[in-house]
Amino acid sequence: MLVMSVDLRSLRFCTSGGAPLPVPLVEQYTREKGIRFKQGFGMTEFGPGLFALAPEDAIRKAGSIGRPNFYIDARIVDSDNHPLGPHQVGELVLKGPSLASGYFNNAAAWADVIDNEGWFHTGDLARHDEEWYFFIVDRLKDMFISGGENVYPAEIEAVLYRYPVVFQCTMVGVPDAKWGEVGKAYVVLKPEHTATTEDVLAYLGGQLAKYKIPRYVEFVAALPISAAGKVLRRALRER
Repeated sequence: MLVMSVDLRSLRFCTSGGAPLPVPLVEQYTREKGIRFKQGFGMTEFGPGLFALAPEDAIRKAGSIGRPNFYIDARIVDSDNHPLGPHQVGELVLKGPSLASGYFNNAAAWADVIDNEGWFHTGDLARHDEEWYFFIVDRLKDMFISGGENVYPAEIEAVLYRYPVVFQCTMVGVPDAKWGEVGKAYVVLKPEHTATTEDVLAYLGGQLAKYKIPRYVEFVAALPISAAGKVLRRALRER
């Protein structure tokens, strides 16, 4: 409520980082405040920033982290480290002079993320389009396999965020005797709004393949959030 009541006319644009920015939030700022709200991407090992989205592309490329910054080489590779083409999902790998020299007192861990050609493997699943705009799909460790199919929680979350009663959400994979793993969604509803598990599943059912629809939905008062503003999926898995 506070954000929507302040005067933002002096702002040219806003930039978000630290966690994926829901596209409905981008659209809301544009519609209600006339502010272009975009996101970028960076990481500790390759600081400070890696990708940037120009303000004029905030709506046209909503959901994108933009293009690589100066002196940053980026590509998407498959599990055999072969480069992939536009719209193919794989791991984001990076190379450039701003790469860290290693992990403190942990040379083995650093060796695990640098390949023979010097590319840093981020552990992020991503894709790019024909214009070389990149999109983060999910963390490699957050993806789960259900009945032999790859499921990306961030894709389901993006759909859930368009459900008008949803304030926050996340999804994790949980063990299942038949399918190996199935999805469980955690949902925080907007104040003074209600919904049932059946409502949520019906909404998702009209927009996602059946294997992507979570088996379980749990409504919670809040999600566990890290100091960096990221949802702590591990804490939810450990419940």
